[in-house]
Amino acid sequence: MEFLGGEFQFEVLAEWWDLIIAYASTRWLPTIGIAAIALVAYLPGGWILRWLRRRVATKTTTDLDDALLRAIRKMFRITVVAWAAWRLADTWIGILGTETAEAGWVPFDKQPSDWIWGIWIGIVFVPVSGLVGHMVRSLGSRADPDSRTALDETVLPMVNRFARLAVVALGILLALTHLGLEIAPLLAGAGVVGLALSLAAKDTLSNLIAGVLLVIDRPFKVGDRIELWSAPRETGSWGDVIDIGLRATKIRNPDNLVIVVPNNEIMQRDIINYTMSGGDIRLRIPFSCTDKGIEIGKHLVLKVAQQVQGVKLDPAPVVIVRSYGPSQVNLELRVWITEARERRRIGDEITEKAILAFTEAGVEIPYPKRDLYIKQDGAAQ
Repeated sequence: MEFLGGEFQFEVLAEWWDLIIAYASTRWLPTIGIAAIALVAYLPGGWILRWLRRRVATKTTTDLDDALLRAIRKMFRITVVAWAAWRLADTWIGILGTETAEAGWVPFDKQPSDWIWGIWIGIVFVPVSGLVGHMVRSLGSRADPDSRTALDETVLPMVNRFARLAVVALGILLALTHLGLEIAPLLAGAGVVGLALSLAAKDTLSNLIAGVLLVIDRPFKVGDRIELWSAPRETGSWGDVIDIGLRATKIRNPDNLVIVVPNNEIMQRDIINYTMSGGDIRLRIPFSCTDKGIEIGKHLVLKVAQQVQGVKLDPAPVVIVRSYGPSQVNLELRVWITEARERRRIGDEITEKAILAFTEAGVEIPYPKRDLYIKQDGAAQ
C-alpha cells in the first residue's frame, strides 16, 4: 500500500495503537472519577447557589447581595472546571522535563498544572470585574435624580468601564506573575506610552480630570446660577449652568449668550453659586445721605424694602451706617429675599423706590462739594 509517496506499514500503526492503549489503560478510571466529581460539584453546587441567590434577593431591598452571589456562583463553576483540568493534566501529562548529560532528567520550572491555574486566575477576575461594575452602577443610582447632570451620564459609565478593566488587568498581571513571566518590561513600555500620550494631550487630560472632579465635588449642577469670570464687556456677569461636559461647562448669561468655560479653569477659581444653598440669600444694597438725614433715610429705606415683593420679613431687613465719607454718610440695607434668581430685580426695585422716597421726603442725596477761595491783590475773595 502506497501512502504519501512511500510504503505504509500496518505494523507501525498497530504498534502505535498498542502504545496508546497501554498508556490509557491505567488512566481511564481516574479520568471518569475526576469527571464525575467535577460534574457532581458543578451542577448541584450551581443550583444551590442560584437557589440561595433567589431566596436572599427576595428578602432584601438592595441588589448588591444578588450580584455578589451571582459572581460567587460563576467563580465556583470556573474553579470546578479548573480543578478538573488540573487533575486531568496531572493524570494524562504528568510532570514534564528534559534530559541533560550532567543531571539526567530535570523537570521544567512551570508544569501544565501551573498554566491551568494561571489561566484560572485570569478568568476568575472576570466575574469579579462584573461585581465591581455593578457596585459602581449601584452607587451612581443612589445619587439624587434631580442632581444628576449630563456629565454624570457620561462619566459614570466611563468610571464603570475603567473599574472593570482595572480588575481584569489586575487578574492578568497576577496570572502572568504566577506563570513566571516578566511583567516589568511590559509595565515600563506602558509607562513610556502613557507619558507620551499625557504630554501630547495635557490640556485635554486636565480638563477631563477636572470634569471628573466636578462630578465628585458637585460645586454646581445644571440649572444653578453662578458668577462668571470671563464674560464679555457690557454683558451680565452671572449666568445659569445649562450643560456640564467632559471638557467644558456651558453657561448662559442674562443676555442669552452661551459662554463655554474649560473645566480646568473652573476648578482653579473660586466658584460663587447663588442657588446651591437654596432660594434664600441676603442682599446688601448701598445708599447715601447727608449727616442730617440718617434717621429718616433709614426709616424710608426699611419702609420701601418691606413693600417689595420677594423680600422676607423674617428675619427683618436692617439698615446700618456703613461708613462716613467726605460729603455723605454711607448706609447699607441688608435684606433677605426668597428667590436668589430675583436678586437683580429686587435690588433694582428697592433702589428706585428708595430714591423716589428720598425725593418726596426732601432727604438730600449727597454729592461732592468743594469750597473755592480766590486770592486777588493779597486779599481773599
